[in-house]
Amino acid sequence: MTLRALPSLGPSQNGATLVEFALVAPVFLALLFGTLEFGRALWTQQALQQTAIAGARCMALPQTNCATAAYAYSSANTVSYIQGVANQWGISLPSANITQNNAATCGGANGFSQVELTFTFQSVVPYLTSIPTGGIPLSATACFPNNP
Repeated sequence: MTLRALPSLGPSQNGATLVEFALVAPVFLALLFGTLEFGRALWTQQALQQTAIAGARCMALPQTNCATAAYAYSSANTVSYIQGVANQWGISLPSANITQNNAATCGGANGFSQVELTFTFQSVVPYLTSIPTGGIPLSATACFPNNP
């Protein structure tokens, strides 16, 4: 009986699929999560840029969101407005990450409002991607000509 059982062990494929999956799954998951995290980082960068543009425009054309009751530029109101726009994108920006200048020089010309934003992108899966655990520093700058 023992001799008859030996030939049936050779061509057995039991467990081969599991072994193949175990070899391919880590590479597939790393590619999948890396692609997702790259997309999230790119989306966050675009959200920062759009927020900076909105903040610079709000400063340059004194709107009620960024000005006092007399339509004069207000730094505190502008920071609140920028933080509100960032929150709509799902980004929490502390005041320390917002730099604003309503008398900036942009592209060699004077008379611009400028907003600079900094943000550290944190990965939700830092161990499966090549994103460092400290995050990726992102920044955005926008200028808009002041209303004369």
